[in-house]
Amino acid sequence: MPSFIRNPQDFWSGVIFLALGLAAVIIGNDYAMGSAGRMGPAYFPTVLGTLLAVLGGISLGRSLFRRGEPIEGVSLKNLALVISSVALFAFLMRGAGLFIAVIVLVMVSGYASRKFRLIPFLTVAAGLAAFSTLVFVIGLGLPMPIFGSWFNI
Repeated sequence: MPSFIRNPQDFWSGVIFLALGLAAVIIGNDYAMGSAGRMGPAYFPTVLGTLLAVLGGISLGRSLFRRGEPIEGVSLKNLALVISSVALFAFLMRGAGLFIAVIVLVMVSGYASRKFRLIPFLTVAAGLAAFSTLVFVIGLGLPMPIFGSWFNI
């Protein structure tokens, strides 16, 4: 790693954010943009990609001035936990519903953390499940089951 990069974690997260953000903007260029009042299919990926690229640029710039810890080795166990939590979420959405799927997502992915404690993570998981239900199902009216067909509710 070059000596002018003082914070490798900020540097590589900035590179990833910048690359993903620019990819979203480039892909969004193939669609009609629209306006804030009448958004076209390119509006959301372009705006989100721009914000992500800006955050990536800030993170890259910050990596040149602020000291940080070196990157540790990749933990395959933690990577597998996070990926499997997303797969479990997708699998559980229809049968168990949004509420249970969000709780499982938070608990399984949270187990990858060194700071995992059952009660605090369960509290956060229940709060996020309730918030997700209020926003997506009740507020936005998305056709997601709160509790799926497995519960006959």
